Order: sequence, then structure tokens, then C-alpha cells
Amino acid sequence: MLKHGTFLALCLLLIIPVSSSAQAPEKALSRAYDTALVIYNRSSGLVTNLNPVLSARRLTPCSTFKIYNTLIGLELGLIKRADAPWYKWDGVHYDIDAWNRNLTLREAFRVSAVPAFQALARKVNSKRMKKYIEQINYGSKDISAGIDIFWLDRPEVTPIMISADEQVTLLDKLLDGKLPFSKKNIAILRDIMQVVKTEKGTLYGKTGTGKIAGGKGGIGWFVGFLESGRATYVFACNITGGKDPTGKAARAIVEDLFRSKDLL
Repeated sequence: MLKHGTFLALCLLLIIPVSSSAQAPEKALSRAYDTALVIYNRSSGLVTNLNPVLSARRLTPCSTFKIYNTLIGLELGLIKRADAPWYKWDGVHYDIDAWNRNLTLREAFRVSAVPAFQALARKVNSKRMKKYIEQINYGSKDISAGIDIFWLDRPEVTPIMISADEQVTLLDKLLDGKLPFSKKNIAILRDIMQVVKTEKGTLYGKTGTGKIAGGKGGIGWFVGFLESGRATYVFACNITGGKDPTGKAARAIVEDLFRSKDLL
């Protein structure tokens, strides 16, 4: 059971206006959106929750589901290693040029190649995917939209849904070894999730960009964990509203906060 507390100093940066001439553009990002941000300090047990109402709201996970799609693929032996040949391009030309080639797992994860992870989900199949989704208690646990689209924003279907609170709980259990994935496969995931490493800390994460179910605006996600000093912070951020909420913008909010507190 997580102990609840408030890192007031952390939250002040996000909610108190400051002079625009004195701040970098990304420091104002959280105020440009409806921002859910949950940070759990695994060492102290304290939780920072910027907006409990928004953090409890379930949204489409978009590409953040690639974290668990990857782990399931590894557990089933459908993926062997991070840098081995993995996804064979289907020859379809996609708008994102980085998807139009053969990819290793590391490359596919980095460029968030939707076709690669759709192909993986089809190999997992609905029966096995449903079993894992229920075992880990992933959000609404509803994959009825279709095996290769249930985590995506498709206006004609109801996707699986998850909240920022639930994302943090799942990642905390993952790091504790309480989910049905081997240490070897968790290590592979950690490796490909690393996005920033400095003298102060190492940041691991996955972005996601999409639309709210029903087409009512966009979503930007960034979820993951930070290792800094002797502490590990698990976090989930989602942004909606405002102008063009994206995973890139959500990541900027999280990174800026950790850097401002000298943790990264």
C-alpha cells in the first residue's frame, strides 16, 4: 500500500505562474494543458499527485502500452534480444519514414513503430493477450476492440483505458518483480526504455500520443521511472486540452521538473 504525501516544492513549479521572460518554454507546458502527474518515490513511499481527479481519469494508453506488449512478446519467446533482427517491414509506406524499414526491438521501441507492435500483438493472439492483461490488471482490461488496435485511438471502437494512477501502480509492481515477467526480460525492457542519462540520474520512459476515446481532443503520455542517487521515482504524466497535446510535450514537463529539482 502506497503512503501518500505531498512534495509541495515539486508541485509549485507546475502550478504557480512565473515570468515568461525568465523561464524556458517547456516550464510553462503543464499550464498549457490539463495535466495529470503522479510521482511515487519508492524509497520514501511519498506520492506527489498534481491533480487527483485527472490522475484517476482513464484514457487510451496509446504507445505507452508498448511497455507491456514488449514484455509479453519477450516472455512468449516472440522477441529474443534488444538488438537482434526482429520486425520485417511489410512494404507498406508509412508517413513516419523510420517505420519503413526492418527494425530491431530497440529501434522499433525508440521510433514507436506502430506496425511492428501490431504485428507482435497478432502473434501473441487474443487468448494469450487477454490472459496477461488480466494477470497484471491493466486498466479496464478490455481488448475487445481488436488484437492489433485495442490500445490505439480508433473512433469506431472502445479501446482499453488506463489512468495515470494505474500506470504508476503497474510500474511499481514491475520494478518489485510482482508481475509475471522474468528478471531477464525486465532487464531488456529497462535497457530499451532508457532515454536520458546524466551524472545525476538515469531516466527511463515511453511516450504516447493519440486522441481521447470518442474523438474529443488529443492525449499526450509519458510514463516510466527515474533512478537518481539512492532513490527511484516512478511517474506517469498525461496531458489533454490545450493546443496539440503530445507525448513529446508530456516528456518535456517531466524532464523539466526532475532537472529543476537537481535529480536529472
